[in-house]
Amino acid sequence: MSITAINPATGELIKEYPELTPDEVQEAINKSNLAFQSWRKVKVYDRAKLMKKAAQVLRDKANEYGELMALEMGKPIKEGRAEVEKCAWVCDYYAENTEKFLQHEFISTDASKSFVTFQPLGVILAVMPWNFPFWQVFRFAAPSLMAGNSGILKHASNVPGCALAIEEVFKEAGFPEYVFKSLLIGSRQVNAVIENPHVKAITLTGSTPAGRAVAGKAGELLKKTVLELGGSDPYIILEDADLEAAVTACVTSRLINAGQSCIAAKRFIVVKSLLPQFEELYYERMKSAKMGDPMDESTEVGPQARHDLRDELHEQVKKSIDMGATCLLGGKIPPGEGAFYPPTILTGVKKGMPAYDEELFGPVAAIIPVSDEEEAIHVANDSIFGLGAAVFTGDESKGERIATEQLEAGCCFVNAFVRSDPRLPFGGIKESGYGRELSHYGIKEFVNVKTVYIG
Repeated sequence: MSITAINPATGELIKEYPELTPDEVQEAINKSNLAFQSWRKVKVYDRAKLMKKAAQVLRDKANEYGELMALEMGKPIKEGRAEVEKCAWVCDYYAENTEKFLQHEFISTDASKSFVTFQPLGVILAVMPWNFPFWQVFRFAAPSLMAGNSGILKHASNVPGCALAIEEVFKEAGFPEYVFKSLLIGSRQVNAVIENPHVKAITLTGSTPAGRAVAGKAGELLKKTVLELGGSDPYIILEDADLEAAVTACVTSRLINAGQSCIAAKRFIVVKSLLPQFEELYYERMKSAKMGDPMDESTEVGPQARHDLRDELHEQVKKSIDMGATCLLGGKIPPGEGAFYPPTILTGVKKGMPAYDEELFGPVAAIIPVSDEEEAIHVANDSIFGLGAAVFTGDESKGERIATEQLEAGCCFVNAFVRSDPRLPFGGIKESGYGRELSHYGIKEFVNVKTVYIG
């Protein structure tokens, strides 16, 4: 069997990689466990020096890695470089803050001394997606390795070159061999990896069905999981919003990575009094976005990562139109090679349509008219997902109240588009998953929170 990388912009074969055999996989896991036994004894200060070097390797090779992402999954190269810089940031962040995050927490009790300590667990398996092939990995790897764990990566099968490049980042930075290891395997081998007794926990970013499958297997074995799954983020546009600023944020969020982001804006919930203006501005901004070769510096929208994903998206669009949605822009597969899908706007979207109920993983905006703030909040929460959400209003205190108390999501923003930040916890609720990545919350997901009591 082989793992194949295909250029989604051209349909051309990039390279085939041999898939590891089951025996090779188990050997790699066992070596990762041996590496962990030594790595856990390395002082945080010395781990941090290596993580700082990893950040520098990333910055030195930002263009090379940006080109690799453009080739394997179609990300515009300027977005790829920005992604690599963000990975360097998260490496620096945990290098600079882990000692503070994991210091003993002393608590006054009847004991002569009692405290909480945070100790590494062992080998952590990461099952990661293709859409942010560097960032998704580093936001797991930086905190996990800084905590003293070792990591093994089962990356998406369409980005094998990225998987191997990430392993090389850690090697070049001087990390011991097998502290981080990429396993080129298909999904059918994941259960065997989870079953290895040295694998202590699993983190997965991906679809809700994939999350259910991995969490189900991990649950049988009582192994900890963190899941960051799908999303259908609502953006509420209230009557007093700065419409120009709101539309700019909405379009930016919808088109990042050609719309292939769990936390991209997907459902635009607009009070009816603003609807004509919003649609006009949104149409002009979406129409002007340049779609094309991801290697071109001026490209804003690259191809979808695979043809099958593009075709699934188109079926969701067609079905929504058949059910009564109006297509203001796009909605047709362009001629020629590549898995391209144009920026598309559907309006008049209602409950029961795919554009309302499902995640649209591509550059398709679903506009849902509502009568007032109360209905807007109801529609925003009327979803199986709960990853991100945003509200746009001229009344900051009102926006804060809605974000804090009324929106059902893990990340709620006011007058800004949802994004991840190493300093803030990231994750969702409902079918968007559970657990948190990033900040001090993220590093504590994969440690033993241990009580020590001295009588």
